[in-house]
Amino acid sequence: MTETGGRVVGATGSDQEDRRLLVHLGTAMVATGQPINEVEDELVEVGRALGHPDPQIAAGPTGVMLSLASGEPSTYAAVTGALRLDQAAQVRVIRHDLLVGHVDPAAAVERLLALRREPPRYPVWLANLGWLAVATGIALILQPGWRNVVLSALGALVVVALVRLAQRFTLLATLLPVVAAFLVACLVFTAADLGLVEGPLRTLLPPLAVLLPGALLVTAMSELATGDMVAGSSRLIFGLVQVLLFTLGVVAASRLFRLPAESLRNVRVDDLGWWAAPLGLLLICAGIGLLESPPVRLLPWILLVLVLAFAAQGLGQQWSGPVVGSFLGAVAASLGSYLVEALVPDLPRLVVFLPSFWLLVPGSLGVLSATELALDPGGSTATVLGVLALVSALALGLLVGTAVAQSLRAALRRARRIRRRPHLPLDHREP
Repeated sequence: MTETGGRVVGATGSDQEDRRLLVHLGTAMVATGQPINEVEDELVEVGRALGHPDPQIAAGPTGVMLSLASGEPSTYAAVTGALRLDQAAQVRVIRHDLLVGHVDPAAAVERLLALRREPPRYPVWLANLGWLAVATGIALILQPGWRNVVLSALGALVVVALVRLAQRFTLLATLLPVVAAFLVACLVFTAADLGLVEGPLRTLLPPLAVLLPGALLVTAMSELATGDMVAGSSRLIFGLVQVLLFTLGVVAASRLFRLPAESLRNVRVDDLGWWAAPLGLLLICAGIGLLESPPVRLLPWILLVLVLAFAAQGLGQQWSGPVVGSFLGAVAASLGSYLVEALVPDLPRLVVFLPSFWLLVPGSLGVLSATELALDPGGSTATVLGVLALVSALALGLLVGTAVAQSLRAALRRARRIRRRPHLPLDHREP
């Protein structure tokens, strides 16, 4: 094995060992929620660093198949569930170590396999507080009224209890979207029926936001836009089914309480003033730290990307409405996370990027619009087009932000190489 400029050039082990490494790394990257096109491109980069110039890779949401060259033996591995943000950060570190030659394939495989066995950084009761903090923070942004925020926090306690029970009972895990949406909606609709809160639809969304497939829907749209039809279609269908299950629970609760149609409109309450949004962002960041266990050093960067996404979304909404706001929010989140990784290479971009989708809440918008559609079929065309426009705007913003960031990162790397190039005397320079 030889190295050139810190990068491995020669083969680092047997072909079978390299295939095993790449397939485990690929499934780990898919489990972090990374788009398939990025997974394939980054696996090719690692394969070339290991001495294989033309690896053949077919990744999908449920598994990865690859060979080291066309016509060579292939290896397949299935994706076995999502990874937490702290585990996602370690996946990025392992990939970086492979690219610079700091770890051999056998050791990298052991580190990847050990990821699944690592417990969360914090005990369960602290993780539960994190869920409560995230729901409260989203409520302060989505529906900033005292009673609405308190009710969202109570709904978060219900959802946490259901999630913990679902970890023990398979049937409840399957029905979790419907059951969680139904019970939270019953709690909120009871308060609305008693005249305690206004805007119940927006109030019931923050407790469910962590469960909603917001990032999944946007990732699916971006994969379809980049030509990954199989991965994008399967993610999109799965995400839409999840949205429909949540909607079914909300609609069932609304039929039970028979609230007037006027009380189930998309109404935003704003009683708390300007400070509600900054406090909400801080609570979301703190809650993510407890719930997803990212390294503490990443929390300021996560907060930075959250603030950028929120500010861009707010400016876009004031300028031209929610579609432009969603587009600019996604551009800011994507561009900001890429720039963070470019400036601090050992910081994993995906870890600081994914929490922004709990703030942009495309899944919440889907449930809100689908519920309005079920309760008022007369406005079906406008509702469906509105949801499609918002999700498409988020996906387009993600693609634009990624393209701009990659161009800037390439320029930054070229500038760094030029600065590191030795300055030779004029008579020693090549003509």
